[in-house]
Amino acid sequence: MKTQSFLKSILIYMSMLSVSSISQSKGLPTNIKEEAVTYTADGVTYKGFIAYDANIKGKRPAILVVHEWWGLNDYLKMRARKLAELGYIAMAADVFGNGKIATNPTEAQEFTTPFYKDPTLVKIRLDAALKKIKEYPQTDTENIAAIGYCFGGYVVLNYAKLGADLKGVVSFHGGLGGVPVDKKLLKAKVLICHGASDKFVSQKDAEKLKYQLDSIGADNTLKIYANATHAFTNPDATKIGKEFNMPIEYNADADRDSWNDMKEFFARLFRK
Repeated sequence: MKTQSFLKSILIYMSMLSVSSISQSKGLPTNIKEEAVTYTADGVTYKGFIAYDANIKGKRPAILVVHEWWGLNDYLKMRARKLAELGYIAMAADVFGNGKIATNPTEAQEFTTPFYKDPTLVKIRLDAALKKIKEYPQTDTENIAAIGYCFGGYVVLNYAKLGADLKGVVSFHGGLGGVPVDKKLLKAKVLICHGASDKFVSQKDAEKLKYQLDSIGADNTLKIYANATHAFTNPDATKIGKEFNMPIEYNADADRDSWNDMKEFFARLFRK
């Protein structure tokens, strides 16, 4: 076990070396720049959030980050900052448009229902976000991935299944339905991070999607985290669960382990 842990650490470290001029590798402090950005698609204005380390010179891989069903809130901005600290340029994308944020499950369901009814709606929205992040001189346009949480996991998985030009996608406790897998369309490698105690999306559903991905020869990994519910990465999940009587809880171990699994996935994805 110690050997496996050591090898994983080496792989994650090598990933960071593959990012252009990582500030940490030079012993420099981080200098995270944050920008609110707007972009449009089909006449709708979207309000995103960009974060990157200004101490890093040159281009680096880019990560799109897609929100839970609540919308692009402070939690997603925190994740974008964390990715920037790792040496990436990160963009939290606004899928709902106009920066809409739900304040309760009823609103959240109203905002997300159209996407569950028609999963293809995600494409035009993330295409617009992808175009926006490619405009930044810090972005290595040949090395872009996307991650998503809950609803956002559903979004990035479907974006990939619809043929998105991405190196990879990571779903954290995401919805696993939507469009069928298609060998002719799927280009991205896939990492699915799923909670064993998720009451909204079963482990059987996760295993079913893995089987479908395996059947077309897709590069994919399914990670299952013990005692982790839906929304296990969100530090506010326990409070939100109690407030709205939802079976969700924060799980610090699963949060840490899934983030490390993502870093290892990116190590392989962006290796030069």
